[in-house]
Amino acid sequence: MATSLSHGPGVATIEARIAAAADGWRLDRALADAVPTMSRERLKTLIAAGAVSQAGQPWRDSSKKASAGQTFAIAVPPPTPLHNEAQDIPLVIAYEDEHLIVVDKQAGLVVHPAAGNFDGTLVNALLHHCAGNLSGIGGVARPGIVHRIDKDTSGLMIAAKSDRAHEGLAKQFHDHSIDRRYRAIVGGIPRPSSGTVDAPLARSPQNRKKIAILQGGKRAVTHFTTLQPLRDAALVECRLETGRTHQVRVHMASIGHALLGDPVYGRNRSSQKTLLETLGFRRQALHAAYLGFIHPINSNALAFESRMPADMQELFSELHV
Repeated sequence: MATSLSHGPGVATIEARIAAAADGWRLDRALADAVPTMSRERLKTLIAAGAVSQAGQPWRDSSKKASAGQTFAIAVPPPTPLHNEAQDIPLVIAYEDEHLIVVDKQAGLVVHPAAGNFDGTLVNALLHHCAGNLSGIGGVARPGIVHRIDKDTSGLMIAAKSDRAHEGLAKQFHDHSIDRRYRAIVGGIPRPSSGTVDAPLARSPQNRKKIAILQGGKRAVTHFTTLQPLRDAALVECRLETGRTHQVRVHMASIGHALLGDPVYGRNRSSQKTLLETLGFRRQALHAAYLGFIHPINSNALAFESRMPADMQELFSELHV
């Protein structure tokens, strides 16, 4: 895990210690495990550039095997604009100070630029709103981004304005101490009404755009509770113990209660498909409703709640018994 952060002129240096579970892994994979805020591709680029070193010696080969207990220094250059331009996109701000910002993201807004979405993202909006004051640990494409929620999931997200805040938040995510609760409308009524799905997740070998439950994947744990039975459906709260890509969507589908409207993992009944089409509801019914964490600089406990957006509220009302 990342253990400390020091600063040089324009450069942030992260010290990452290789975990016991990552012994013998490729360097890029082991570092991605130790520093979850950085993508594996970003780390490969830094390794090739000689920005990753151990005991002062650069490691330039991503495929070289790392050993448990090794400590690496990752020199992270400041973010450059590249494709990212500040854009005046309206944002709902739940909280903001000089260190971080909590955004109530609308459905349909991509979090950061990627293939097919080079602008019009949350990053572009944050660059405008924060006047470019975002942390650089996430790299060129993801300044300030500590964690993500899917494009078509609405709700609360944190972004960091400084590297120090970024690392403090990243540590809490790594330690699973962030309190994240989602509201989801699922098909069918779960029996029992609450439980836990503990199933490892990884990219599907059959379809790389999908996530699947696979032995050898990253541990993923979702605690669910039925809040309100509906007509052949239910409003469910999902509390994340881990935060993997598509975790709620895959876990709920795995127990036979896929999210309504989910275009990838859903299998909606014909009556539900008709209702979704009538309402024009074209996304997974998932909302990041609660976010609790410790402020990474002043250690204050912070918690935020967000009401379900109008489209999910309308779907909920139509399904209410």
